[in-house]
Amino acid sequence: MKISPSLLSADFGNLNRDVIMLNESVADMIHLDIMDGVFVPNISFGFPVIKSVQKIATKPLDVHLMIVNPQNYINQVRDCGAEIMNIHQEACIHLHRTIQAIKNAGMKAAVTLNPSTPVSTLEDIITELDMVLLMSVNPGFGGQSFIPNSVKKVKQLKSLIESSSSNALIEVDGGVNLETGKLLAQAGADILVAGNAVFAAPNPKEMIEALHNL
Repeated sequence: MKISPSLLSADFGNLNRDVIMLNESVADMIHLDIMDGVFVPNISFGFPVIKSVQKIATKPLDVHLMIVNPQNYINQVRDCGAEIMNIHQEACIHLHRTIQAIKNAGMKAAVTLNPSTPVSTLEDIITELDMVLLMSVNPGFGGQSFIPNSVKKVKQLKSLIESSSSNALIEVDGGVNLETGKLLAQAGADILVAGNAVFAAPNPKEMIEALHNL
C-alpha cells in the first residue's frame, strides 16, 4: 500500500522538522491540501508554503486543490514542484479540458470525488486519469470520522477502472487509520492519505510503516 501523509495535520510551527521526518519514512509521497474558504469552509495554505515544502521534500508532492476554478492555477502548481495535480470534479466545469492542460504542463492528472458524488461521473474520462481520489469525509477539515460507504465506493471505482482498462490509481482521503485502511486495502485502494493517524501517533514513522504494510 502506498502512503501519502497529509501535511494538513502537521505542526505548522515545525513544518521543516515534519517534512524531514516524512523524507526519512517509507511514505511514498506528501499530500498537500489547498483550501480557499469558498469551495470548502476552511482556508489552509497556498503556493508559498508548497514552494517551501518542495525545497525540503525528497518525496513527490501530491497537491490536492479544494478550490473553485482550479484550472486557473495549473502553471502555479507546476512551478511549485508538484508531481500530481488533483482537482475536484465538482469544482471544474470543463473537466476533460483541464485534465489535458494538467498533463500538458508536465504533471500527472488526478480527479477527486466528494462523498456524495457517484463514481459514474468519471465514466467518460477514467482512461485519461492517472489517479482518482475518493474523499471518505466531507472535505475542508482534518480529524473527521470515516464514512463507511467509502469502502463500497472504492469497489465501484475499481470495477470501473478494470472494465475500462484504465491505469488510474485509487487514492482515499479522510478518517484513514489502521482499521479503516485495512478495509480500503481489501476493497482495492492503492494509496492512503493519512493525517491525524500519522502526526498524532507516538511514533509517526512507525505508523506510516504500519499503514504501508496493510
